[in-house]
Amino acid sequence: MIEILNATGLAHARDTGALVGGILQTLRSRCEVGVNLLDIDRWTHDLIVEAGARSCYVDYEPSFGRGPFGHYICTSVNDAVLHGLPHDYALADGDLLTLDFAIARSGVVADSAISFIVGDATSPESTAMISATERALAAGIAAAGPGARIGDISHAIGSVLDEAGYPINTEFGGHGLGSTMHQDPHIPNTGRPGRGYRLRPGLLLALEPWIMADTAELVTDADGWTLRSATGCRTAHSEHTIAVTDDGVEILTLPGRVQP
Repeated sequence: MIEILNATGLAHARDTGALVGGILQTLRSRCEVGVNLLDIDRWTHDLIVEAGARSCYVDYEPSFGRGPFGHYICTSVNDAVLHGLPHDYALADGDLLTLDFAIARSGVVADSAISFIVGDATSPESTAMISATERALAAGIAAAGPGARIGDISHAIGSVLDEAGYPINTEFGGHGLGSTMHQDPHIPNTGRPGRGYRLRPGLLLALEPWIMADTAELVTDADGWTLRSATGCRTAHSEHTIAVTDDGVEILTLPGRVQP
């Protein structure tokens, strides 16, 4: 299913996107050494309730997970890259943490992910990986707009990741969204320009480049949800929800985004 939002729907999408971006930054500010992943999940639940929103995760039960998910945010640490199930783990100095978060409010979903290093420890490898996903995300957004094709976005993302030297997995990628979290079209993180669905004003897309340092192979954790690098290498993931407009695109999940 592909939804095209009208002006009212886009206004709701802006509101939800701003909320997602703000909650992620609030959570990031609290993610210090010693914080437990279950605390992050609890804080997320409280912020969702306070905002009058609805979690897209807690009851989510797709074919690729052992559902329902049962939590309010994905917390992926170090070699975990996607769908990290919150569990009893205290963050350590230098951990690479990804928070992936989606909610619905006023009937419209927004989805975003950030990766960052916890504490004061530095890691050039981790910093480079996070930077690569952020640059790839920016390139994908720049390639979007009315009349562009999905392949244009995929090619832009993949070109950045390939140039940075990272293997690219295409099992999971970006996606459409609207009244539900995962919709068509699928947006692989590499592809050929000029191919695929042509973008139209009113379309919402979640673009999400993610990488593993030295492999493109995923393994599923014993929890049935968390996806890890097959080699145990570190990973990174960046994501924004964008809206295609008549004039180009809007990034809806930027932190601190002010509503017009």
